[in-house]
Amino acid sequence: MMRVPPSPVRSADGGGGAAGTVDIPSAAPDRRSFLLLLTASGGCALSLIDTNVIAIAVPAIASGLDAGAADAQWIISAFFLAFAAALLPAGAIADRNGRRRTFLAGLIALAAAALFCGLAPGMAWMTLGRAAQGVATAFVLAPALALIGHRFHSEQERTRAWAIWGGIMGLTMVLAPLGGGLIVQFLGWRAAFFLMVPLCAVLALATIAYADESRDLSRDRPDPAGILLFAAAMFGLVFGLISGQSLGWGSARALGGIATGILALAGFIAVERAQPHAMLDLRLFRDPRFVGAVWAMFIYAATAQVMASLLPIFLQTGGGLPPASAGLAMMPFAAAMLIFPYVGARLGRRLSTPAILGIGLAIVAIGNVMVGLATAWDAWPGLFIGMFVVGSGAGLLNGETQKAIMMTIPRERAGIASGISTTARFSGILLGFAALTAVFATTVRILIPSGSTAMTDAVIAGDLASALAAGGADAALPALRQLHGTAYSAAFLAAAVVAAGSAVLVWHLLRRPARRS
Repeated sequence: MMRVPPSPVRSADGGGGAAGTVDIPSAAPDRRSFLLLLTASGGCALSLIDTNVIAIAVPAIASGLDAGAADAQWIISAFFLAFAAALLPAGAIADRNGRRRTFLAGLIALAAAALFCGLAPGMAWMTLGRAAQGVATAFVLAPALALIGHRFHSEQERTRAWAIWGGIMGLTMVLAPLGGGLIVQFLGWRAAFFLMVPLCAVLALATIAYADESRDLSRDRPDPAGILLFAAAMFGLVFGLISGQSLGWGSARALGGIATGILALAGFIAVERAQPHAMLDLRLFRDPRFVGAVWAMFIYAATAQVMASLLPIFLQTGGGLPPASAGLAMMPFAAAMLIFPYVGARLGRRLSTPAILGIGLAIVAIGNVMVGLATAWDAWPGLFIGMFVVGSGAGLLNGETQKAIMMTIPRERAGIASGISTTARFSGILLGFAALTAVFATTVRILIPSGSTAMTDAVIAGDLASALAAGGADAALPALRQLHGTAYSAAFLAAAVVAAGSAVLVWHLLRRPARRS
């Protein structure tokens, strides 16, 4: 029998001790704790199911809702934008109002948002629904992680719990693309959203049965100014990057969006510096090792983890694969993501964290070069090998980036660091996806002669049949496929350059001495 150990608590109405936490413990047998672990891990897995399954569904959604290339990007970007903006406040709200209660509310909201997306009649409704899914997923993920951390206390228990959690995440990463491809091809893209409703319902019932309530009343209230400015910064940058692809980089929407993002980011930094209890403690960034660790997480997400969203789109639009085949084709990347965290754990016995991060980013760079050359040369064996190499580097980085961040700060600030880490990860996916698709679209516009607007837009959207029709007698399908592959090659090679440069930068920063106030 295992019981949650008592600790000094303060009751919800303010009485009791002064520890600033309130827990409602119960006698928790091992079986009940294990079932809670599976439930909370399942909640975390919903974010992977969404990003992997919906990435497979993007071309079908765009076709079904008659969306252009810029609109179709918001299927991915709206989710990650809302998710990244909501993560930090979701953690604070869960700690203050109850992790179990917040987790249940997040599951209900996620089911409703998924149902909304599944019924969406057009892209405006779809974009709104995807943003709602992003917020809801943040309110599932943040309390799910806290529920696990609260239930398992000893070092041995936590090590075992997080190992199981990692295994579930890895298995989800492998199965989600294949399952998503089958669902989209044989049941339609709307079924990919409807699937979330029963999953959320099962997890909600399990939460009611197995989760105990816990709070941390010492947590600061959410920082509304910081939340709004951070969201505005992400939205402005992404809006500018997407607008530049469709309207040109000198357009008012592109320049205005990027300028708004930069100004909002500057305002966010100013607001956080001025507050005694800010959402983001900027003093942490005085330590070059912490900067290096956070940058490693951001670049890992922007150049490697983002491929879980970008590659399925290319495999269908550029490779001409149906959804089920595209899901199967993602297996080299997903399998490597599952295997190589264990390789990284073994390397950790012999190599330092800076070395592993540098090696991981270098492998990601090499893999992206291989993928980029394979897409330009239409070499499918090389593409699959390159995908495995990118996944291998990503697998090495997945756990090591989190470990690096946690190692560079005092133990009592682990909660803050975890929030920064998760926000860096998903901001990296968001901005990486927008930036790499911008490289792709810009390359298409360079390669296609001016005046062929309809053909250009069709190639960017991945609709090569329409591009062929728009090009008339001067167009040929093999040439269009070559052009499409070359443009994607530019995006992958850009990711390689960023990953390679960051490998050197991260190695340098993490080896510098700590400097804290």
